Amino acid sequence: MDDEQHIGDAKARLADSAATLARSGADRVQAALAWIDRVDPGTHRRIKGLRLVTAYGLAAALGALQDVTQRVPVGVSVGALAGGFALWASVSEARTTRYESSRDLAILCIAAAFGALTFTLFAPVFREMGRGGAELLLVTGAFFAGYLKRFGLTGAGIGSQLYIGQLLAYGMDLTPGDSWAILIALPIGMLAAIVPRVLSGPAEHPAVLPALASEPAYGGHAISPATAMGLQAACGALVVVLVNRLVGLAESAWAITACVYVVATSAVGTAERVRRRIYGTLVGVPIGLVCLPLAEHWPLVVWALSAFAMIVYAMALPERYDIACGAFAFVLVVTLAASGVHSVSLLAARAWETLLGGALGLVASRVVFPLRVVRE
Repeated sequence: MDDEQHIGDAKARLADSAATLARSGADRVQAALAWIDRVDPGTHRRIKGLRLVTAYGLAAALGALQDVTQRVPVGVSVGALAGGFALWASVSEARTTRYESSRDLAILCIAAAFGALTFTLFAPVFREMGRGGAELLLVTGAFFAGYLKRFGLTGAGIGSQLYIGQLLAYGMDLTPGDSWAILIALPIGMLAAIVPRVLSGPAEHPAVLPALASEPAYGGHAISPATAMGLQAACGALVVVLVNRLVGLAESAWAITACVYVVATSAVGTAERVRRRIYGTLVGVPIGLVCLPLAEHWPLVVWALSAFAMIVYAMALPERYDIACGAFAFVLVVTLAASGVHSVSLLAARAWETLLGGALGLVASRVVFPLRVVRE
């Protein structure tokens, strides 16, 4: 009788534990859904996130067609190039009508292709300088990513795309003989970016970004805020190149990219972006490393998780830069692993090189023509 009583008590405790876990899981799901509704009350950003995934997937699929690949040099992925053009053009585009969006997407893809071509054509000269030579070209893209913000929304996107194009060419180690692949990737990227935007139509309401309203912190410097931001990003990137040349970095482009995208319209704004980028990266990278076994054995699951993470990225980017950075850090780690990169030390370098780039961007914002927000 005592045994039956113990068994009954154990079953009751198990049932209570299961019920508690179920309630806890339901509460977490509800909290997640509530957060999604707060961040994206009209589902507009979720739709944009789906558009980002669709644009990249469409470009990658079209770029992998045999009729396309047989015309390009062996070892060059037209799909990856076109996917990069389309994805980041879609991130930068924020218009309200189909016509304006399509126009901007075409311009942004052209800017990315131009950036890739300039890197491809000039890289051989700079590579003769030894380690860190090719990265000097990224310094020019870093400058334009900041400077072209003076021309508003489209200008900011063009500057970013110029840098993205250079970054893609750098990552793929393209040479002048690969220029044809870039020219083929351009129309594919444009098509892949424009078609989903046309189909999404008025379902998207892009976030309205604040105008460039800053001024030099010290009145003695006659320099525009856009020029100051360009110089801040370029100087930080240049220091990364020098560090790479002296001690060697696992992926110096990651540090340069962090430096470029943390520069804001004021030193205070840059410090906030640095803090959020570091927090997000320090969360996203470890989660990605935990998922490395999935990347090796179930790559399809990893790509599905990456697609979901990019939707979170699109939702969080306008207001929660930390969450957006964490989502993208996760995507970068797991997709590199799914593509065959399994070095934990290399993948973990994403975290500490982001710390380095963010720190240099912060220092540059306070030393190189520091800016402050205009008070009305």
